[in-house]
Amino acid sequence: MLVPLTNATFIRRITPRAAALTTRKHPGRLTLGAALACVALGGAGCATSGPLHVYSLASDAHETVHDTGPEGATDIASFLAPKETVTGLAYDPYTDHFFLRLAPGNRIRVVDRPARAIKREFTVAELPKTIGGDLAIRPRDGHVFALVPTASAVVEFARYGEFVRRFELAGLAAVPAGLAYDPVNNRLFVLSGQTPALITTHALDGRQVASLALDQPITPASLAYDAEKKEFYVPLDHADRIGVFGEDGHLRTTLPDPAIFVDVGPRSFLRMF
Repeated sequence: MLVPLTNATFIRRITPRAAALTTRKHPGRLTLGAALACVALGGAGCATSGPLHVYSLASDAHETVHDTGPEGATDIASFLAPKETVTGLAYDPYTDHFFLRLAPGNRIRVVDRPARAIKREFTVAELPKTIGGDLAIRPRDGHVFALVPTASAVVEFARYGEFVRRFELAGLAAVPAGLAYDPVNNRLFVLSGQTPALITTHALDGRQVASLALDQPITPASLAYDAEKKEFYVPLDHADRIGVFGEDGHLRTTLPDPAIFVDVGPRSFLRMF
C-alpha cells in the first residue's frame, strides 16, 4: 500500500479560514492512520524522500508557470493579461498557491495551483509602485517577503496583503535581485547581481550573517532554495537553463528549462508498507 504524506515541516492545524485558502485535504486522519499501520507492522515501513517540484517562468510575460517535477507534472496558467509583466514569483506549500508580483510592483496575484484559477488579487500600499522585485514565503504563518531592490530593503506582509513591517538588508554591495526563505533556520537568502554573483544570508532583522560567491554567471532576477538538500536554484546566464548550486557556491547540476523566475515546492514523503 502506498500512502502519500505531506512534509510535516509545512503542516499545521487547518482552521476554518485556512480551509478556504487551500484545496489540500486535512492530513490528520491520514497521518494518524499511516502511523498506526506502521506500528501494527512492527515498524517494517520505510520513508523515502519524493521529488522536488521546480516552478519557473520563462519570461516576465510568460503564459504558464512550468513545473519541473515528477512524471505527470503539468504547467499552470499565470493568467497574465496583455501588457502585464511579472517581477517576482513565490510558491506557498501550505495553501498550494503561487504568488505573482506584477509590475509596476505593488500588485499581487494569487493563483490556486490545483484549481488552476485566480484565488485573489490585492495591492500592498507599502510596496513601491515604480519598481518590483522577487518574493519569498514563510509557509508556517503565510508571511510574504518582497524585495525593494533600489532601497536594499524587504517589505513583509501577510497572505491577504496586510502590512507587517519593513526592514533594511545590511551589508549589500550591489542591488539585490533574488530572494529566498530557509524554513529550517528561519532566515533569508538574497541574490545580488554583481560579478561574481553573491548570495548573502540575512537574519530576519536584516543583519547579514554569511555570504557565498557563485562560480557561474547567472541571470540576476530570482532565487529559490531547497532546504532538504541545501541547494540554491538560480536562472543561469542567457536564461536558457536553471543552475543548481551548493552552499559552497559551486554549480552541481543544471535543469534544461528556460527561466527568469524560479521557486521550488517542498519534497513529499512516500511511505511504503
